[in-house]
Formats: sequence, C-alpha cells, structure tokens
Amino acid sequence: MTARAHVGLPRWLYVPALLGMVFVLLPLVAMVSRVEWGDFGSLVSSPSARDALWLSLRTSTTSTALCVLMGVPMAFVLARTSFPGQPVVRAFVLLPLVIPPVVSGIALLYTFGRRGLLGSTLEVLGIEVAFSTAAVVMAQTFVALPFLVISLEGALRTAGQRYEVVAATLGAPPRTVFRRVSLPLVLPGLLSGTVLAFARSLGEFGATITFAGSLQGTTTTLPTQIYLERVTDPDAAVALSLVLVVVAVVVITVARPGRGAV
Repeated sequence: MTARAHVGLPRWLYVPALLGMVFVLLPLVAMVSRVEWGDFGSLVSSPSARDALWLSLRTSTTSTALCVLMGVPMAFVLARTSFPGQPVVRAFVLLPLVIPPVVSGIALLYTFGRRGLLGSTLEVLGIEVAFSTAAVVMAQTFVALPFLVISLEGALRTAGQRYEVVAATLGAPPRTVFRRVSLPLVLPGLLSGTVLAFARSLGEFGATITFAGSLQGTTTTLPTQIYLERVTDPDAAVALSLVLVVVAVVVITVARPGRGAV
C-alpha cells in the first residue's frame, strides 16, 4: 500500500497553535492541581454526588434518544428537500447553539411552566412539567438537538445523493432507500452527532437550572451539583468537576477518534 503524502505546514502556524493548546490545557491543569486526592473518593461518592451523577446519566441518555428520534428526520428534511423559508427554518433549528442556555431555559419555562403557553393547559390536565425530571430531559434535548442535526446534515450534504438516485432508479421505494442506502451511508456522522448530543446533554446547566430548578434526586444534575458545591464545599466542586471533565474527554474521544496515517 502506498503511503499517503503529507503536505507540510508553514512553521509560524505552530506558535499560535501551541498558544491555543496551552490556553485550553492550563486551566485544566490548574484544576487538577487543586484536587484533594486524599479525600477524592469521599468527595465524589457522597449521596448528593451519586444522585446527581446517576440523574445526569439517565436524563442525558433519554434526551439523546429524543435527539436521535427527532433530529434524524429534521436533518434529512433540511438536507434532502427544498421549500420556501428553508434558511429561516434552519436558523431557528440551530438557534440553541448560539443563544445563552439560560435564555433557552426561560423560553421553555414560558412555554411549559405553570403560567406558560402550554403549561396552563397541561396543569388543568394534571400534568406538571416545570421543575421535574421531565423538565431536565426537555432542557437537555432543547440545547443538544442542534448538535445532532448539524452533524448529520453536514454528513448528508458531503455524501451527496448519487447512491440514493441509483437505488430509486432501480425501483426501490423511498422507505427502502432511506433504510438501506441513506442511513448506512451517513452512519459515522450519525454516531458522531449522537455522541456529541450526549456530551452536550451531560454538561448542560443554564437551561436546566432555569427550567427545572435544583431538587436532589429529581432535578439536580452533576453540573448543577457542582455549581451548588462551589459555594458550600469548594473541594467537592473541584472533584466533581474533574469527574465531569474525564467523562467529557472520553465521550469526545469516542465521537472524534484520531485518524492514523495510511
């Protein structure tokens, strides 16, 4: 097998690249240096910490499943169809990427809260959404959904439609083309988007605390617990932050694996 040729880079690029790496890594090193390793086990295994971690994992898994359920069709519609106002629709779909999470939480609160657009009707039916575990899932889904949509839409546009056109020409119905051609073709992009959505859900804080509040075992996720511990027990906050960083690094590594030379 012929080795792949590598194109050299201008030497000056390495200086700002190194500065950027130091800028990102130095705060993490500083945080690690503040961890009380002798008490680390007890700090991260307290009842409140265990409840927060378990709740984060459960809600992040649920919200990721919802992102896949809604995001895959959204990405296909945006990438494979054309309709009036499509750029505006795409802008609103991706809006949670750029607005502050607390704004997302306020929007959800005024939609599903007790006095919200739909919340008042739901309350009459005996359904309370805000400040519940369901609110945590909804907040995480709201902010994580665009990550899956933008990843999958990019993969679809890169892949093109030639294989789908061939399959349709040979007589395959749309559902068969979608299941046997389209999905397998963009599976790496779908997996990457799914893992990124999970990572975003796991780290979500602003929308969650605004829409769901903080009730141990019900709405207090790991990021919220870190925020609360920052005031009452800084050592516990640092230890839990390290746990969250380690989980995030593992998730990102899975989502964006390094590619070796061929």
